[in-house]
Amino acid sequence: MKLCRYGDVGKEKPGLIDNNGNIRDLSFLMDDIDHQTLDRKCLDAIRQLDPENLELIDKSVRIGAPIATPSKFIAIGLNYRDHAQEAGMPIPQEPVVFFKSPGSICGPHDDIFIPPHSSQLDWEAELGIIIGKQAKFIPQEQAFDYIAGYCVVNDISERTFQFQSSQWDKGKSFDTFGPLGPYLVTADEITDPQNLRIWLEVNGQVRQDSHTRQMIFPVAEIVAYLSRYMTLNPGDIIATGTPPGVAMGMKPAPVWLKEGDVLSTHIEGIGELKQRLVKYPG
Repeated sequence: MKLCRYGDVGKEKPGLIDNNGNIRDLSFLMDDIDHQTLDRKCLDAIRQLDPENLELIDKSVRIGAPIATPSKFIAIGLNYRDHAQEAGMPIPQEPVVFFKSPGSICGPHDDIFIPPHSSQLDWEAELGIIIGKQAKFIPQEQAFDYIAGYCVVNDISERTFQFQSSQWDKGKSFDTFGPLGPYLVTADEITDPQNLRIWLEVNGQVRQDSHTRQMIFPVAEIVAYLSRYMTLNPGDIIATGTPPGVAMGMKPAPVWLKEGDVLSTHIEGIGELKQRLVKYPG
């Protein structure tokens, strides 16, 4: 099942993607797709619906991020061995955890803003986990019971900001640096999250092309690990790390993103994000 949010920024409504790729309205059943609507009882109620009986939404509508107001946007750094190598950093012995501001979240086709003082803007294609129920100190073998679904994430990063200190968050958290989507694919549709191709294109040229089996720390281990250090709440987003091919690792020199560039971020079975880089309007 694929769930989405559609409409203007701040006014999104809940939707269901039918078998033909059309958006069907779910507003009669819930106000939004958020922490209150990701439990199994609610998801099972949606599965019982016949999409043909739901209102059809015009395809020209804006698509928003697939989850509203997560309490946390967590990210895992250096989770692909060859990405750590291209970044010139040691292979981590346990997950590297940092945070992106929830305010960085935007929709799958929204423009990405370039900060006025940016000089090293980069991309990172990632598999996103969306938590479905509260998790505290859970064993790894039960981790999938706590996952509502998955989405595509692009962890946009301003490298100058990121490496000005030992804390990465400020280089990861500018407005629109966290595009998500195009929808929430429920966990039952993804038999094995470690068996998905992941790739990214800049202006139609493939820059990243890898597979989630290359993760150092797989999905279940990440969820269980994080639950030992913080309570994971329904709707929380976890970005699971990026494969090699980012601008920072390019030889002989990086080619940073610039105004007018178009990013296309893909994960097999989940979908595509597509965004244009524009000047910050503020």
